[in-house]
Amino acid sequence: MFPFTEMVYAMGPAPGGAQGGQGNPIMAFLPLIVIFLIFYFLLIRPQQKKQKQHQEFLKALKKGDEVITSGGIIGRITAISDNIVSLEVAPNVVIRVAKSQIAGRPTSETK
Repeated sequence: MFPFTEMVYAMGPAPGGAQGGQGNPIMAFLPLIVIFLIFYFLLIRPQQKKQKQHQEFLKALKKGDEVITSGGIIGRITAISDNIVSLEVAPNVVIRVAKSQIAGRPTSETK
């Protein structure tokens, strides 16, 4: 009778009350939430913890400590200020290094 009747039925809701792809919005974002949590616990949190330990190490530096720089230079601290550290790398040879470039204490392998 009307030519558009079949099209109207096709555009209606699915029989049985199914929502036709419009599920719970939380379930749609659940994979993204899980991926973010994995990244947080495996990458972000350990890096923040390591950075905090390094900042505490830099604050605890004092004159006479032996350190290694990120460039691989090993020396003994002769003077220290807020941002600059003076390292004695050989007798009567003192270099100035940015405090942020101190990587840590030398190990038995690097001595």
